[in-house]
Amino acid sequence: METNQKSVTIGGSFIIKESNPYDIFTPEDFTEEHKMMKDSVIEFVDREIVPKKQRFEQKDYKLTEEMMSKIGELGFLGVSVPEKYGGLGMGFVSTMLVCDYISGASGSISTAFGAHTGIGILPIVLYGTEDQKQKYLPNLASGKWIGSYCLTEPGSGSDANSGKTKAVLSDDGSFYKISGQKMWISNAGFASLFIVFARIEDDKNITGFLIPNEPSNGITLGDEENKLGIHSSSTRQVFFNETKVPIENMLGERQQGFKIAMNALNVGRVKLGVACLEAQRRVITEAVKYSNERIQFKSPISSFGAIKEKISQMATSCYIGESACYRAAKDIENRTEFFLSEGMSHQESELKGVEDFAIECSLIKIGISEDIMNCTDEGIQIFGGMGFSAEAPMESAWRDARIGRIYEGTNEINRMLSIGMLLKKGIKGQINLMEAVMNAKSDLLKSLDKKETSPNTLSNETELLINLKKIFLILIGKAVEKYGQDLEKKQQILMSLSDILIEIYLIDSGLKRTIKNINRSDKESQSSQIKMTQLYLYEANEIILKKSKDIIYSISEGDEKSELLDLIKKTCDYKTCPNIFVLKTEIANKIISENKYCF
Repeated sequence: METNQKSVTIGGSFIIKESNPYDIFTPEDFTEEHKMMKDSVIEFVDREIVPKKQRFEQKDYKLTEEMMSKIGELGFLGVSVPEKYGGLGMGFVSTMLVCDYISGASGSISTAFGAHTGIGILPIVLYGTEDQKQKYLPNLASGKWIGSYCLTEPGSGSDANSGKTKAVLSDDGSFYKISGQKMWISNAGFASLFIVFARIEDDKNITGFLIPNEPSNGITLGDEENKLGIHSSSTRQVFFNETKVPIENMLGERQQGFKIAMNALNVGRVKLGVACLEAQRRVITEAVKYSNERIQFKSPISSFGAIKEKISQMATSCYIGESACYRAAKDIENRTEFFLSEGMSHQESELKGVEDFAIECSLIKIGISEDIMNCTDEGIQIFGGMGFSAEAPMESAWRDARIGRIYEGTNEINRMLSIGMLLKKGIKGQINLMEAVMNAKSDLLKSLDKKETSPNTLSNETELLINLKKIFLILIGKAVEKYGQDLEKKQQILMSLSDILIEIYLIDSGLKRTIKNINRSDKESQSSQIKMTQLYLYEANEIILKKSKDIIYSISEGDEKSELLDLIKKTCDYKTCPNIFVLKTEIANKIISENKYCF
């Protein structure tokens, strides 16, 4: 089923097929237009958001609403909206770039922006009728209106299709009456338009509706929720009491709501990942500046190995996360353009382009939302007692970061989804997964029998990564062989398989980014990037070794267990790994000397 696909990457294929580093998009490939947009966003954030940091921490919802209006005036809310509807009509890389740099200084703005531009606008772009798009998108793209997405209910969180909100058709068939309760609704306090999901009669699946926020139409809001973080993002319950919705305000088709919700969440997931990057850069920079200024035992604490350990890990995760996000962004953009070239409409091409990379969207969401949590935690630690104070920047960053592991489907749900989606692609023949699984063991044994090592930079790391992919394929094959369709019930095995897949995609992206940049510049200019790639591979390799052992002990016994354990031990032997403490020290020294995150 991979015929007639030109050279465009297919989602999920990274696990079975090696991409040429030259074909991987990296932040170093930004066009001049990308760079200008990035600089404009950073200038706005530094001028308008950073100085008001304390106001955001004091639940100033009006300030968030004002900022969203200013962001809209600059055009940043409509980056992905087609020009005919008042947007900029730019590609997915630009969409990700703006989301990245607008989100770093305040989790409150990050949440409001992400909810509005992702799940607030995108369902209309992807599923709206021409009349709906003409009516709603110009105001949403300009920031005159703020969008909000009403899916979660008291009894339906991860099980999104189980919502109880009802839609009853009027006797004359001209409108629906919506009744129900939605909770944890971002932007609810200042939303002009709600995208609401409800069930018509006893339908199996929910249906989407576009509902303007008119209190006189049976809409009431609960109080603002008291939250751990993202203090100035509006989060309320929304109650609908026989709210009248004209039939022309149905979004998509009847019973299409679950599909709309899931596809909107795919975009939300990858954008959540990229929204964590600038926060990491800023946390790293603040931590490094503090460590250079803080004197203990007559030396700046940045000179201590324990601090260098933290800085190197924080920076390495950020570099690798960047690599994965912008690789996926360009892959989605290219896939969308491919579908357009095949004669699909813009609407359908956008939809299928993102849907094809749903696996990568989940992996990025999980990996980077956990990296930002680790980064902010270490930021507090570097600041010491001051880090625990609300007067310092780390405390609020840590609190804001925590929601990332819950948003857009919990990380646990996304872990299981990623494996389920991969298997589904294999069964449908969208990627040649089954053949790769069958050949994995023999291919791995041939590779391990090779005695020579290559002198080329990162070639041994490339070989190790290829072999780690084979380990994943062997293990997923064994799991399917043992459990068949019941594998979907074995959540601990699915999550361990996903942990391996996450590390493989992240290091695959970082490794190819580094190799590409070595080839177009030189090894010396990429010295720190090479070290970060080696460090991340070392850490990923250790995670893969542990998770593989967990799986093997759970699904095999006797000679098969011994054989598999021996195989992973040989595979995960990173023979050419440099001195890890030297790597960490040299990575940290570069950042310390620059006094900021500098990659």
